Amino acid sequence: MDQGRAVEAFRLEAGQLAQAMNGVSRAEWCLPTRCVPWTVSELLAHVRMVIAWLPGMLAAPAPNRAEVSAVGYYRPDDRFAPDTNAARISLAQDHAAQQLSGSALAAGFGATWREVDRLCRAEPDGRVVRTRHGDPMLLSEFLLTRVVEVAVHGLDLADALGREPWLTPQAADVVRDLLLGPGSTTALEKLGWSRLLFLRKATGRAPITQEEATEADRLGIHWLTLG
Repeated sequence: MDQGRAVEAFRLEAGQLAQAMNGVSRAEWCLPTRCVPWTVSELLAHVRMVIAWLPGMLAAPAPNRAEVSAVGYYRPDDRFAPDTNAARISLAQDHAAQQLSGSALAAGFGATWREVDRLCRAEPDGRVVRTRHGDPMLLSEFLLTRVVEVAVHGLDLADALGREPWLTPQAADVVRDLLLGPGSTTALEKLGWSRLLFLRKATGRAPITQEEATEADRLGIHWLTLG
C-alpha cells in the first residue's frame, strides 16, 4: 500500500467521522451500539484511543525492517483474547467517563486525528513503526488498520444513531484491497456487493449466506480477526 494513499484515506474517513460526531445530541451519546457494552460515547472514545497510539510510535526509534503486514496484524492471538478485550472495553469506558461532555469527547477526537494526520504526512515513504503489540510494520500498513477501525466503527456509530453511513470511497477502497488483495475490484463485482454492503458482510455487520461465504473463500477474501 502506498503510504500517501493510506494517509489520505485516513484523513478523509476520520474527518467525516469527526464531522458527524459534532452533531450528536446529549441524549444520543448514551445510545447503545452493536459493540456491546459500549455506548456511542464509549465507542468514539475507543476509536480515539486506537489512533492516539501513533504519535508515541512515531516518536520511538524505527525498527530495522517491517515483519508484519496489515493482514498479519489481525492474526487471532492474545491481542484478541477475552482478557485483552475486557481491558480494551474498560479503557474506552474510563476515557469516555473522564470527558466533561460528549462535545468535549468529539473535540478531543478531532484534535487527535488531525495531529496524527500531520505527523504521518511528515514521515518519509517506507517508514517502519513498532505497534504496542510489538509488531514491526510499515507505517502505511499500520495506517490501513487505523482506516479499518475508523471506517468499521464509523458504520457502527452511524447505525446506532440511525443515520446514513458516511463511509468515504477512499476508505472503502483501501479496506476492500486489504480484504480481497490484487484484483479486488473484479472480485467485488463477482460478489455483487456494493462497497458498503461488502464492508458490512466482511466485518460481521450483515449476515452472509453459505453460498456467499463459499464464493468469498473462492475469491480469496482475508477474513480479519476483530476485537
